[in-house]
Amino acid sequence: MILKGKVFKFGDNINTDWIISGRYKFSITDMKELAHYLFEDIRPNFHQEIVVNKSIIAAGDNFGMGSSREQAPWVIKEAGIICVVAKSFARIFYRNAFNIGLALIEADTDLLKESDDISMDLDKGKIKKNNKAVSAFKPWNGFQKKLIKSDGIFNYLDKYKGFSI
Repeated sequence: MILKGKVFKFGDNINTDWIISGRYKFSITDMKELAHYLFEDIRPNFHQEIVVNKSIIAAGDNFGMGSSREQAPWVIKEAGIICVVAKSFARIFYRNAFNIGLALIEADTDLLKESDDISMDLDKGKIKKNNKAVSAFKPWNGFQKKLIKSDGIFNYLDKYKGFSI
């Protein structure tokens, strides 16, 4: 499985309130509408920069820290981001993301720059830019691949009728 897209670069400790501000927590319940406010407080109009199904977020350490609100990974996915690559993820954000079918990769992102076109080979655990490997990561296990291909845990359970791997 290979994912390809354009990089949007962020730093360390991107918290869930920066991903989607808590001020919208109860006032906007439609995730597609909420996605218009993605990263609003740290990168205004970010939703206008995204190329749907061809955009990748690259970040540093501790991406998704803070609140356990599921809106944070949901709005990233609903905005059309195909993957988030970061040095590390907050544990709850990581689990929530895979549960909804948002692809995450833990890898060194130092060599990834804003607007780079990259490809990520999920079977080989390699990130390439200009056909050259720039980072490696632990390849996904079968369960993670099935979650993403199924578009989240509910579809996975419906398709596989349980937790068999």
